[in-house]
Amino acid sequence: MSVTTQVPKDFDAENADNFEDIEKQFAVKAVQQMATYWAILEKVPGCKLRLTKMDDDIYEHLKKDFPEFDPAVPINEDEMKSKAGKERWRAFMMAYEKKIDDYNFGTLLRVSPKTEYGEKETIFVPRMQFYAVEIARNRAGLNDWVYEQAERERNEAKYSSA
Repeated sequence: MSVTTQVPKDFDAENADNFEDIEKQFAVKAVQQMATYWAILEKVPGCKLRLTKMDDDIYEHLKKDFPEFDPAVPINEDEMKSKAGKERWRAFMMAYEKKIDDYNFGTLLRVSPKTEYGEKETIFVPRMQFYAVEIARNRAGLNDWVYEQAERERNEAKYSSA
């Protein structure tokens, strides 16, 4: 799922031009990652899934730094992206700067574990926020419904074609 990219040493993100083609490429990668993750959830119950080699560390770190976080509750985007929210998440994410490829790459995250990806049900976050939230959701079994739903559909298709 991870794509490693090299950024030129003299690249200044704060003063870089916004090129439409580059933005489209980032959007395509984010959508590909979303589709890949969903396809995996359809094949493996979330409670059995590992997203990184560091899932245990990420999960424990999330519980320590965000003890109030409840993976079953829909994400409040305004709170997450407020000045205080950004500062807390930035501190959390920086612990993975040298450990997780593309830790800050833009990624799509479902607001609620009860919904599929959709325009109103999805927000754009750095990859480490995605990992932290989805690891917590998977540990709580909140994504298992995706596999169960896909399994029912596979069984219905199998019996209807017989």
